[in-house]
Amino acid sequence: MAADRLYLDHAATTPMSSAAQAAMVGAMAGWANPSSPHADGRAARATLEDARRRIAAALGWDGHVIFTSGASEAIAIGLTRAKAGRIVTSPVEHDAVLRVTKGADRLAVDGDGIVQGSRDSSLRWDDVILAIQHVNNETGVIQPLDRMDRNGAILFADCAQSAGKLVLPDADMIAISAHKFGGPPGIGALLLRDLALIEPSGGQEQGYRAGTENLPAILSMAAALEAREDWLGRAAEMRARLDAGIEAAGGIIVARDAPRLPVIASYRMPGLSARAQLIQFDLKGISVSAGSACSSGSLKTSHVLGAMGWDDDAAAQVVRVSFGPQTCDNDVDRFLSVWTAMAEKARP
Repeated sequence: MAADRLYLDHAATTPMSSAAQAAMVGAMAGWANPSSPHADGRAARATLEDARRRIAAALGWDGHVIFTSGASEAIAIGLTRAKAGRIVTSPVEHDAVLRVTKGADRLAVDGDGIVQGSRDSSLRWDDVILAIQHVNNETGVIQPLDRMDRNGAILFADCAQSAGKLVLPDADMIAISAHKFGGPPGIGALLLRDLALIEPSGGQEQGYRAGTENLPAILSMAAALEAREDWLGRAAEMRARLDAGIEAAGGIIVARDAPRLPVIASYRMPGLSARAQLIQFDLKGISVSAGSACSSGSLKTSHVLGAMGWDDDAAAQVVRVSFGPQTCDNDVDRFLSVWTAMAEKARP
């Protein structure tokens, strides 16, 4: 990225850490197919299985790890091949979940986007997979998954935004993506308490995901997790500084009083569309986004804000800011200066 640009779109992707880059370069210098029976293949298999153990240990996970191309594929595998009669989810999930759960029962959310505990008595909850995002990718709101009354349901947690930052929830299936915590793009995993939860497909990854494993990317993901630092306290201070500045300038904080991951926040600038904001921020050398990168190319109205009760006009004025490990106070001040000037011009 250009040295003079300010990157505040880490929820879309976080640049690879130096440890992740070094691990990938080292692995690419010489590796073999882990499925090959010769000595080189066996060595690659041993390295792969060691990386699997390292990733599980770094995440505090004591179940199985199935490597995928990212969280979207992990979600698709887990939800389309789950041994469950019905899927129950929420209207504030990532598009990757909504795409594969069309027609599913959806629990209501409150004004902060927190899933409500209402239950349909006609559902057999011992034959249900409950798919709920741990941290919302647009608002940063943290779902209290460990306090949720599952009533026998299988819990699938989309942890793309929380893995590597928060302790994983007590779920049966978890989706993660390396490029959200400083690893490379194109690699992620489906974490499973029990392989029997999903139907096998044949091929590699113990018969649950076909295709030659991307060993350099897997080693890079392991390195990124092991090298990560606890910077959430510093991020919380920076977001509190940003929140206060936004409110002082007449902005509105999405889910202001809800529990939020401190690296993600969304703000409404009354009087100016998100599209116009993104253009002006970009011209000032600042990268932010409007909602999820998987759908923001079209800048469609956020289904997350709609489910939270926002009308289309208000939702269309919201942008997302997300921090990375290198974000500092000066970055927050630079963004606030531009935001404040734009807000003043946008006032009627």
